[in-house]
Amino acid sequence: MSEVFEGYERQYCELSANLSRKCNSTSLLSDTDQKKGKVSEIKSGLDDADVLIRKMDLEARSLQPSVKAMLLAKLREYKSDLNKLKREFKRISSPNAHEELLESATADAPTGSGEHRERMAMSVERVNQSGERIKESRRMLLETEELGISIVEDLNQQRETLLHSRNKLHGVDDAISKSKKVLTSMSRRITRNKWIVGSIIAALILAIIFILIIKLSHH
Repeated sequence: MSEVFEGYERQYCELSANLSRKCNSTSLLSDTDQKKGKVSEIKSGLDDADVLIRKMDLEARSLQPSVKAMLLAKLREYKSDLNKLKREFKRISSPNAHEELLESATADAPTGSGEHRERMAMSVERVNQSGERIKESRRMLLETEELGISIVEDLNQQRETLLHSRNKLHGVDDAISKSKKVLTSMSRRITRNKWIVGSIIAALILAIIFILIIKLSHH
């Protein structure tokens, strides 16, 4: 549902109820000057209602097809309501409106009153429904915002955990590198010591052979 459409809808329902009250009260006036002032107010209100209808129409047609169809159906009801108000305005603003009203008062009064009450009840119900939908939308928006904040906090915690783990891995890598260097150095020393020991043994063997040859040559 579009919040923009709901705003226009709420304004129209309030304006429609107000215009209906003014039409009923104006039709009972006998003072010409007072009636002219009320007729002027109703004319201005009808112009405002026309503007709201056009705004709702434009907003509804800009939405997705599923929402658009529902809103256009509601808009048809508002257009029909506005046409009734315009017919009522035309009737009360005609020169012979007072006489016509007196002639048809007995037959039309119950029907007009019933239509007025029905229109008023419909307008109030639509306004209440719009208010509830707005409250529900705000509640969902707050819940979504809280969920988003919670997700961001969880992501930050996971990021800190990953950074900590990466630092630990870097420390392990450094320790492994140092250990590898030590082992390499030890291996080199062991190899060097082997050559030294081998050289000493070879020198001793040569010395023993040399001594034996000398002894044997004296015999």
